[in-house]
Amino acid sequence: MTVKKKDNRALPGKTLMRGNEAVGEGAIRAGCQFFFGYPITPQNELFEYMARRLPEVGGTFLQSESELSGINMVFGAAAGGRRCMTSSSGPGFTLMGEGLTTLATAQMPAVVVCVSRAGPGLGRISSAQSDYRLATKGGGHGDYQCLVLGPASAQELYELTYKAFDLADRYRNPVIILSDAILGQMMEPVTTDGLKWAEAPEKTWVVRGKGNNPRKVIKVAPHTDQELIEWNRNFKKKYEQMTENEQRHEALYADGANMLVVAFGSSFRIALDSVVRARDEGVSVGLFRPISLYPYPEEALKRLLQEGASKLLVVEANNGQMVEDVRLAVCGAAEVIHYGVGGGYVLTPDEIYDEIIRFDRNGRHQ
Repeated sequence: MTVKKKDNRALPGKTLMRGNEAVGEGAIRAGCQFFFGYPITPQNELFEYMARRLPEVGGTFLQSESELSGINMVFGAAAGGRRCMTSSSGPGFTLMGEGLTTLATAQMPAVVVCVSRAGPGLGRISSAQSDYRLATKGGGHGDYQCLVLGPASAQELYELTYKAFDLADRYRNPVIILSDAILGQMMEPVTTDGLKWAEAPEKTWVVRGKGNNPRKVIKVAPHTDQELIEWNRNFKKKYEQMTENEQRHEALYADGANMLVVAFGSSFRIALDSVVRARDEGVSVGLFRPISLYPYPEEALKRLLQEGASKLLVVEANNGQMVEDVRLAVCGAAEVIHYGVGGGYVLTPDEIYDEIIRFDRNGRHQ
């Protein structure tokens, strides 16, 4: 009798998963071999999933003693050419700032997940989108940038995490997945068989022991002022390439709309119901969602203004962070107002609908 060996990698084609678990499975499908991190709510389901699932496929999970040590363990694995990841929420993500800027300086590819909670400070575990500025503008010092992706469903958490590893290797740069407690905790069906099993590509720059080969060194600081200036020139060129090539968005009901609701992540999902209701009542309103939060998809937003949009209602679960990028993108070519509350307040479709109607009738308002 022949006993068929179980493939520990396999999952059913469609699986009911929490968003946090979908992130973990997307990472594993992308060939992530190492996870280092420290537990914090509301991302612990991802932490637990990787602790169980990663060893099943031959990977390594290690709980670090802190977020600082976790991000630096990621540096070591990335320097050895492995696909690796860490995750946290706002307070822990803040502690990773020095590690992130060091990864970017050394051009180490890695994926970092932030499942946002309410702040500032330690805050509370309720959902918020108040880590937008932290992720997109950099939590560490210096002129560095990370690609930032903002999924809006469990399926996208799975697929964009998978994509993040390819982007990290392509640009030799950290990539951030910005989620939140709503997305991380909710359960949805996730189709897992649409993406092939991937492995890290061969990397000629990695350090794996000298042997008979030339010595390889990965530096995180230059030896001279002029060398650092030259590094920054090269970094700027890379970030300009990201801006040109990696702008992603979704637009619904936007063709010819006079008003656009602009929202990302969980706020996009809440706002969708409001937009559909307003459209059913004859309001010319569409919905614009940035998927890449850095680089911001400003070119697509500008095109919609050229097609007739003159009012932008920015909806986000914070006191006003993404609205800064929207204002920069449109550069005064449209009325822009913000609607949102920080501290863990969950917006409702009814109140967003009320804002749409008020803005449609009255224009700019306080």
